[in-house]
Amino acid sequence: MPGTTSVSSAEQPPRHRVVVLALDGVLPFELGIPQRIFGRAKSPEGAPLYDVVTCSIRPPGPVRTDADFNILVESGPEALATADTLLIPASYELGPVYEEGRLTDELAAALALLRPGTRLVSICTGGYVLAAAGFLDGRPASTHWSSAAHFQRTFPRIKVDADVLFIDDGDVLTSAGVAAGIDLCLHIVRRDHGTAVANDVARHTVVPPHRDGGQAQYIQRPVPDAQLATTTTARAWALARLHEPIQLRDMAEQESMSVRTFTRRFREEAGISPGQWLVRQRVERARHLLEATDLSVDQIARNAGFGTAQSMRQHLQAALGVSPTVYRRTFRAVPVVTAVPAVTAAPAAPALTAVTAQASPALRTV
Repeated sequence: MPGTTSVSSAEQPPRHRVVVLALDGVLPFELGIPQRIFGRAKSPEGAPLYDVVTCSIRPPGPVRTDADFNILVESGPEALATADTLLIPASYELGPVYEEGRLTDELAAALALLRPGTRLVSICTGGYVLAAAGFLDGRPASTHWSSAAHFQRTFPRIKVDADVLFIDDGDVLTSAGVAAGIDLCLHIVRRDHGTAVANDVARHTVVPPHRDGGQAQYIQRPVPDAQLATTTTARAWALARLHEPIQLRDMAEQESMSVRTFTRRFREEAGISPGQWLVRQRVERARHLLEATDLSVDQIARNAGFGTAQSMRQHLQAALGVSPTVYRRTFRAVPVVTAVPAVTAAPAAPALTAVTAQASPALRTV
C-alpha cells in the first residue's frame, strides 16, 4: 500500500554522509580511500551505511592532483553544509596553509559552511587544513612522520605524535600518511558499526582488518634481511593460542632466539613489545566476542586469554575506557542497519561518543 511504503521509508534513518574535500594537489590514492572503505560498508541486509560525496572549494569543475591527470569534481563547497563527517585527504599544494599555517579566504569561506558538531577527519597532510582552521588547538594529532617536525613548528599549540598510525580524539581524528588512512577509515567504520562490518570491508579491500592506532609508523625501520629470522612465526603461534597462558620465552623459542634477541627483533618489526602486542590481540578478540556472540563475560575472558573476568575488565577499561558490559551494550543497542556517528543526535550516540572519546588515550600509546 502506498501509505505503508511511505511510513516505512520515513522510518528509515538517513545515511551518514561523508564529504571528502578535494584540494588542488590532492593525492589520488588518499582521495580514493573514503569511497573504497565507507562506500563498501553495508548492513547485514546489504544496505549502504554511508553516503560519500567528493567536493571542491570552487564550483564544480577540474581539480589538480599530484599525478599527471586532473579529476572532475561535480560538487562545490555547498556540499560541506551537508557533511556528518568531513574528511580531508593529503595535498601537496596547500600554499599558505602549509607555509604559514593560515587558511586562504576561499578555503576559510568553504569551511565556514560546516555545521556545528561535524566529525572532522584528516589523512596525512590534510591535517594542516584542520590545524590552520583552529580545529586541532590543544588536541593531539598525527601526520606523516616526514612532516611531523614542520607540523609541530607551524602549529605549536597542537600535541603532534609522529609515532602512531592515527589518533582518535572523539570528534576529531587524524592519521599518518598513505595506508594509515585506510586504518583510520576502517577504525571509524568499526567505531560506528562494530567489528563485523569493518572486517567485511577489510576482506573486500584485501587489507588487514585492524592495525591499532598506537602502532608505530614505519620510521627508519628497514625491512629485516631475508636471511635473518623474524618474529612472524611466533606471532602466528601466539594468535592460535590466545586462550592459553603465553610466556615471552615460549614465543622466543618458536624463533629459536634468546629472550633478549627476540624482544629486540619483535620491537623492531612491530614497534611495540611482545607483551603490549599480546594484550592488544586479546583485547581485540574480547571486543569481537562481545559484539558477535552471547558468551558470558567469564567465558570471553577465558577465550581471550585474560583468565578472569576481573582481569579482562581492567584491560578493557585501560584500552577502551569502558567495562565489557557497557561495551557490549553500546554495540548491541544500536541496530547495525542504523548509522550512528558520534556527532549525531541519534539515541545511542552519547554512548558511542563516550566509548570512543575515552578510548583515545590507548590509541595514542605505543
